[in-house]
Amino acid sequence: MNIHLRNADNISIIDCSGDVDLYSSTHLRETLLKAMRAGAPGVLVNMTDVGYIDSSGIATLVEGLQLSRETKTRFGLYGLRSNARAVLELAHLHKVFNIFNDEHEALEKISSTEPFGGV
Repeated sequence: MNIHLRNADNISIIDCSGDVDLYSSTHLRETLLKAMRAGAPGVLVNMTDVGYIDSSGIATLVEGLQLSRETKTRFGLYGLRSNARAVLELAHLHKVFNIFNDEHEALEKISSTEPFGGV
């Protein structure tokens, strides 16, 4: 998995590509922690190029959500492929994350979301 951290409109964006699994989720976790602690008002995870996510990847995203609550940082995901969306729906986590279709929508709407995630 490749991870790249960048900023757009004062929002930290974590671009992920490849599989988010037991072996790569640690790298995603480290990047999430870095982004949350940097003090940006929002963090988005771009999952457009993520082909597969397992339970350890989901746990990493949940940890990011918990940290966003602690730091009062807006947090969201975008670009989920159908398989990643299905995993989140199966675990009923699609109700707790802010999920956007694409980067444009995410950047437009993240500032009006509740700090720390979805419903």
